[in-house]
Amino acid sequence: METKTQEPVLNSNQQEKEESTESKKISTEKTTKPERFTDEDLQVFKEIILRKISDANASYEQLRNFLTLKDDHGTNDTSPTFKLMEDAADVSSREETAELASRQAKFIQHLKNALVRIENKTYGICMISGELIARERLKSVPHATVNIDAKMEMKRL
Repeated sequence: METKTQEPVLNSNQQEKEESTESKKISTEKTTKPERFTDEDLQVFKEIILRKISDANASYEQLRNFLTLKDDHGTNDTSPTFKLMEDAADVSSREETAELASRQAKFIQHLKNALVRIENKTYGICMISGELIARERLKSVPHATVNIDAKMEMKRL
């Protein structure tokens, strides 16, 4: 003799609530984006950033060496002092190089800040919207702190 277990009979209100709850679970699962990148993703970004820091440091050192005349052999004072145009061009070139060095130092600092955000596991989260920044954006601009929509909005203002 088989015994059949009867499923409880739900009235229409209970059935609607149950269906509503299930559909909410499904829609939430589909639309919820991850709150942060996985540890594996963060490791990939960390490697990208470390490579960029290494390259930026090498470039910064070259600029600094040019500014400090580290590779100069001391022949600047042997030329005639009547070359005012060349002196002006030299000063202008040094100013441009100093600006480049300053920008490079700032870039390095931004990259180091990105490493701190990786360690804190907040890397890749837009500071304005709280959403994840696109992987493609972070691969090309690893020190980004806002997503592209927020960046465009900032430029419009």
